[in-house]
Amino acid sequence: MSVTTASLKLGDKSVELPVKTGTIGPAVVDIGKLYSQTGVFTYDPGFSSTASTESKITYIDGDEGILLYRGYPIEQLAERGDFLESCYLLLYGELPTAAQKADFDYLVTRHTMVHDQMSRFFNGFRRDAHPMSIMVACVGALAAFYHDSIDINDPRQREIASVRMIAKMPTLAAMAFKYSIGQPFVYPKNDLAYAANFLRMCFGVPAEDYKVNPVLAHALDRIFILHADHEQNASTSTVRLAGSSGANPFACIAAGIACLWGPAHGGANEAALKMLGEIGTVDNIPKYIARAKDKNDSFRLMGFGHRVYKHYDPRAKLMQKTAHDVLNELGLKDDPLLAVALELERIALHDEYFIEKKLYPNIDFYSGITLKAMGFPTDMFTVLFAVARTVGWIAQWKEMIVDPAQKIGRPRQLYTGSPRRDYKPMADR
Repeated sequence: MSVTTASLKLGDKSVELPVKTGTIGPAVVDIGKLYSQTGVFTYDPGFSSTASTESKITYIDGDEGILLYRGYPIEQLAERGDFLESCYLLLYGELPTAAQKADFDYLVTRHTMVHDQMSRFFNGFRRDAHPMSIMVACVGALAAFYHDSIDINDPRQREIASVRMIAKMPTLAAMAFKYSIGQPFVYPKNDLAYAANFLRMCFGVPAEDYKVNPVLAHALDRIFILHADHEQNASTSTVRLAGSSGANPFACIAAGIACLWGPAHGGANEAALKMLGEIGTVDNIPKYIARAKDKNDSFRLMGFGHRVYKHYDPRAKLMQKTAHDVLNELGLKDDPLLAVALELERIALHDEYFIEKKLYPNIDFYSGITLKAMGFPTDMFTVLFAVARTVGWIAQWKEMIVDPAQKIGRPRQLYTGSPRRDYKPMADR
């Protein structure tokens, strides 16, 4: 990492600030000593121009539509590998050898069971509780069941906690789903792969054997890969911020899940699906396009544009293919929602309004259709997102823990409240 300097002049003060350059991507100005040298802070709502950390895990070039996991393009990982291979890569920095992959798969598979008392924990929730509220509570509660992996200063315990969360998250997610529909829990099977196991736990019943559809299992595995990590997004930043206080890993991941629950983050695919349902048919599209362009109309096209990507989201292309695979397999290739989605995509890629504003379809545009076709209700969409993103959160948390530059997160503020004033007795107010 090369370092140069930038000059900043404030009144009669002039300071030299280090400019650091990473492997790829824009350089950053290190303002860590700005306050001590000048007495001022920077102001950056939403941190759109602020790097909160140095990381080696994920890289995004939003202008070019590039997403890399440890340097590998997301397209190659999603088309050639499987989810647990991407997990290994994110956690350890390199693709596994055949032996390493076999050992890692074995380790994760044999940690998928949860403590039996967890099943009684679910009985405390109302039947109509949102699955994400259950996930926040249950993942946080793992710290109460696994005391042997909450010491963040012990590398071995960090490793155990990491594997446990990757392994147990789909089990807890499936339990949350089963609880919401009033069906008994289905325990994991060690002879099934990660995504196939999850499908069986969600849709299998004790009364009959469940046969995993390999097309659906492959599609879900790809969905997990596409959502595994995405740089310093809101939920990942939340995990890092919680971790900076020294909180145990289960608490940190629970915080990330809570953040992901927000409709502006993990709920975007549900919003996109609802929008497609509202439009209904291709014939209605022109009317809704006109509404989207009308500044005085509250209607917004969901699933278009991205906070980071100013080009076609690379995950969206893969998600579109996955949607077609699933709909064809299930005999839903004439699905009206997909027809609306494809026409909206065609318009977005050719209409000057969308091109000028860089409103390209993103991954949420297609993932909702795919998950709905697979049988998941909309309130489970964000839960599946959490299952996939867990490995990214863990990789980021582990990197933060061993970073010698890491400090407890403490953003500054621009105070605009009342200046100092003296307390008045009640009789004088």
